[in-house]
Amino acid sequence: MINKSGNDFYQGCRAKAIMLALEEDSYTGDVTTLATIDPAQGGSAVIKAKEDGILGGADVACRVFAACDPELSIVLHHRDGEAVRCGEIILEVAGKLAPLLVGERTVLNFMQRMSGIATRTRAYVDKVSHTGTKILDTRKTAPGLRYFDKEAVRIGGGQNHRFGLFDMILIKDNHIDASGGIAKAIQAAQRYRTEQQLSVKIETEVRSMEELREALACQPDIILLDNFTPELLREAVGYARSCSSTVLLESSGNIGMHNVQQVAETGVDFISIGELTHSVKALDLSMTIVLV
Repeated sequence: MINKSGNDFYQGCRAKAIMLALEEDSYTGDVTTLATIDPAQGGSAVIKAKEDGILGGADVACRVFAACDPELSIVLHHRDGEAVRCGEIILEVAGKLAPLLVGERTVLNFMQRMSGIATRTRAYVDKVSHTGTKILDTRKTAPGLRYFDKEAVRIGGGQNHRFGLFDMILIKDNHIDASGGIAKAIQAAQRYRTEQQLSVKIETEVRSMEELREALACQPDIILLDNFTPELLREAVGYARSCSSTVLLESSGNIGMHNVQQVAETGVDFISIGELTHSVKALDLSMTIVLV
């Protein structure tokens, strides 16, 4: 559960990223719009889907337009998480034409990326919907866009793994090797959590059945079964369930649309998929101006 200070942090990330994106695009001013558009000229615009998908970033689009001109009027025809069809109008925005043109590309960049992530996430979620397995994202996000990438995963029906390095102790292979083994790493993490009075969960990666057995003896909150084949996963899940009813199991590594269903059917609680955010195919959207 994210506390208030955490929520404030994430909202701050969003606000700063929106302003930075607008500044990055216009810097000292949109010279094309300044040169060709009367500042008093009014107009409207529609954003349409040019292919089918799951909408993400509609709320962000409203915030971007508001940052360009708080007097712009916006009507949403579809909301985040809804399916859109090619040709459908997603939103209409009206007011002064100049700020519409200034915000156009930033709005579309956010919406296209977020819709692409939401669409791909929904495809994975649908693929495993007959199981109890949840689809997770990773930290493999575009620098500076993590809030938006992870929000898009939630919009698509997935769940967020840790947001960053601060909200979970995740012991990876390099931590294990540097600490001198699984048991030492987990025990050190448990001591640190107690000493610092942290409420974060402890998760450890394991790379073999031997490491799984060692990890289970230390009872972390979550065990990440990394690069296990579906056959070995099934064995690992059966063994882990016989040893502990509380430790949750996550699978990752070389998992895609071709085998995610098979992995989910092994009984793991979570599947984390880096592809959701590191290999994004944007959903095709367009914005068209209508003169008043």
